Amino acid sequence: MAKSSRENGPRAPAAGGSLSGTRESLAQGPDAATADELSSLGSDSEANGFAERRIDKFGFIVGSQGAEGALEEVPLEVLRQRESKWLDMLNNWDKWMAKKHKKIRLRCQKGIPPSLRGRAWQYLSGGKVKLQQNPGKFDELDMSPGDPKWLDVIERDLHRQFPFHEMFVSRGGHGQQDLFRVLKAYTLYRPEEGYCQAQAPIAAVLLMHMPAEQAFWCLVQVCEKYLPGYYSEKLEAIQLDGEILFSLLQKVSPVAHKHLSRQKIDPLLYMTEWFMCAFARTLPWSSVLRVWDMFFCEGVKIIFRVGLVLLKHALGSPEKLKACQGQYETIEQLRSLSPKIMQEAFLVQEVIELPVTERQIEREHLIQLRRWQETRGELECRSPPRMHGAKAILDAEPGPRPALQPSPSIRLPPDAALLSSKAKPHKQAQKEQKRTKTSAQLDKSPGLSQATVVTASGDACPPQGVSPKDPGSQDPVPQDPTPQNLACHRSQESLTSQESEDTYL
Repeated sequence: MAKSSRENGPRAPAAGGSLSGTRESLAQGPDAATADELSSLGSDSEANGFAERRIDKFGFIVGSQGAEGALEEVPLEVLRQRESKWLDMLNNWDKWMAKKHKKIRLRCQKGIPPSLRGRAWQYLSGGKVKLQQNPGKFDELDMSPGDPKWLDVIERDLHRQFPFHEMFVSRGGHGQQDLFRVLKAYTLYRPEEGYCQAQAPIAAVLLMHMPAEQAFWCLVQVCEKYLPGYYSEKLEAIQLDGEILFSLLQKVSPVAHKHLSRQKIDPLLYMTEWFMCAFARTLPWSSVLRVWDMFFCEGVKIIFRVGLVLLKHALGSPEKLKACQGQYETIEQLRSLSPKIMQEAFLVQEVIELPVTERQIEREHLIQLRRWQETRGELECRSPPRMHGAKAILDAEPGPRPALQPSPSIRLPPDAALLSSKAKPHKQAQKEQKRTKTSAQLDKSPGLSQATVVTASGDACPPQGVSPKDPGSQDPVPQDPTPQNLACHRSQESLTSQESEDTYL
């Protein structure tokens, strides 16, 4: 369902307004004063009387941003099966990414189980790898004082981020504190880029699903790999993508493209907040999460597809254009989208089926970049190349790296290696009895040589204390089941058992 302006925070400028090429202009909207009043809540939800209010499963106060009506619930049995499959993937992530990436993509399209969503986002985005490659870096940035010019802007923006979510409902609460830490750390990590106000909702959504340090590295990946240049000083990357979106719209919905062209509506007027905030301030929350699941897996093409679907269904028919006679009416139509087209099941299916590929986006990017250079000159901000999803990010990782390891809650004791060789004592005892019986039979058989004893595993080795060249010996040394005596007949199964020692419960 469409959200009210108070719930969504500041909006992009209306028709006739100007972004003026700066990031500061994204902050204030006509409803900023109202938002400030609504967000002046206390230290936590309970202290401010919210304990009596119901909280939905996403953490929003019922009756505010989280009120989406009846949601399509996944059956519990299906959810448990999906959790089991995702746990298997996450515990063997590198193998799955190397050999079964298409399966990961299909499961992201079905939706990541809520209990594993934060962990999956870290693996998909490469934030987990960045964290392992930079141990202690976030703590170092967190302890640094920071640039006062950015700290003031960040502090003013904290209360605007999802003020009706239980995590951010309170001024100075733990949610706002963590949000401040993450955004401040990024200004120190990339001082040439600093802080952009559209980064705050991205970081806030991440913090709803993971601790501050993990959220920071996922934010780094979003800014550097998924949406490079979006948060730079002149917003050049977002302007380029606006032109790409408009060009793709001509193929997806010629009616909508013709209407926007006739009205001379710049793409920045309707797509800036969509793209820079990854629809976190636009869609119902269940739809936001499903879009982000696919976004982290497949990259920016998901953002383009969502934007094209919304434009197609909002302006793609003559009947809908009857109410859009001018610029103002058209902009309002795009700001108050029909709940039906934003509904989770409908939107996700439309996004999956829309035939817009990475190749099309990159080809259009080159065309628009050439036009930019012809009319405006070279870009002032040289952004790194955009990575189209988890697979591209993994493949671009420089050099060898350690395999991702899960963080188990129960670990085997240090002497697990010794225990593993005796993991099946009953079976081992049976083998020993059989081997002893075989030795006794050999002792009673005068025609058989004592030089070789066939063990239960089928291996042949000389008995302990007897030379292979001395077949006359009649007193075989008793077989003591020590590691030394067992070495000669260790089976292939026991040799490979080391692989299962590092077991996580």
